[in-house]
Amino acid sequence: MNNCCQALPTPALLIDMAAVQRNIDRLAAYAKSHGLAVRPHTKTHKSLRMARLQLEAGATGLTVAKAGEAEVMLQAARDLLVAYPACDAHRARQVAQLAREATLRVAIDSSEAADALSAMAYQAGSTIGVLVDIDVGHHRTGVQSPELALRLAQYIDGKPGLRVDGLFFYPGHIYAPAQEQGDELKRIDALLAQAVGAFRRSGLSVSIVSGGSTPTAYQSHLITSQTEIRPGTYIYNDMNTVRSGHCTLDDCAARFVCTVVSTAVPGKAVIDAGSKTLTSDRNIPQPDSGFGYVVEYPEAQIVRLTEEHGELDVSRCGRTPRVGERVTVIPNHICPCINLADAAFLKMADGSIEKLPIDARGRTQ
Repeated sequence: MNNCCQALPTPALLIDMAAVQRNIDRLAAYAKSHGLAVRPHTKTHKSLRMARLQLEAGATGLTVAKAGEAEVMLQAARDLLVAYPACDAHRARQVAQLAREATLRVAIDSSEAADALSAMAYQAGSTIGVLVDIDVGHHRTGVQSPELALRLAQYIDGKPGLRVDGLFFYPGHIYAPAQEQGDELKRIDALLAQAVGAFRRSGLSVSIVSGGSTPTAYQSHLITSQTEIRPGTYIYNDMNTVRSGHCTLDDCAARFVCTVVSTAVPGKAVIDAGSKTLTSDRNIPQPDSGFGYVVEYPEAQIVRLTEEHGELDVSRCGRTPRVGERVTVIPNHICPCINLADAAFLKMADGSIEKLPIDARGRTQ
């Protein structure tokens, strides 16, 4: 472990800037080679500094989860997509006000959301771009067919303050290795082609087909109607992306530096990172693998998390960690971990450490 890290208060979120830049540049190069725009999802890093790095690498705008994140990210970009249905008056009002200051789009899947957004856009004197959310297999949100997508788009087209800009999809059900994604992506490609064709035959704009995730990012060219990709996790990566075959451990830019606080129980070591640091998210491809990966002790398994304690089974390790020893943990899912930290520490190329505020932390409204 870098000597500079020994002085950090733990648990500390440490981000390797060299790995961050490699991850950003790799995606930017892929997208450019396939004529795809990049609109990265800032829910992963919640950082203006990281957003600006993505924009400097060619991102055309940013994706945010909620209007509260948009209020922060407006300081970095003037072209934002809210990838969440703003169907209530409070959210719709936030979006409508922001649309007075920037190009703002929202993904929705209901007439109720369209009504709320239209009413608030009318009051604010703004215009909101709308992408119709279509379910391609994740079964979380989205209208259930190209016909229903067209019907909703036609409804939106008649609402004051709203502009139909195209389609939105999220293939979040796909975690298979890239070489095993082809059949499912071809099915999604055909579904979206139907929707795009229906929009165009009805005279509706479909200038944007926005989709993607980190596991599917480098196969996005297989969806021929897609115009932009919006992965989030790729900038930092985590054990979900490692164990599903989409990156290596070296690509994991964000790790937690932790301190071993107890080894009193035989076969166990306890670190000072519990569910308030690592979250309780299981690994998606390997749910029985524990709550993260201990870099210095790869045979260890984080078997239980309570609020401030992480319990490691070290019975298969060649040696038992020492009390006071520092270890690094790559979490299963980095996105919720970021939202639990007030700040991160950046490991710079020269080995120095800088502090990074998590600008949009807690912006869940």
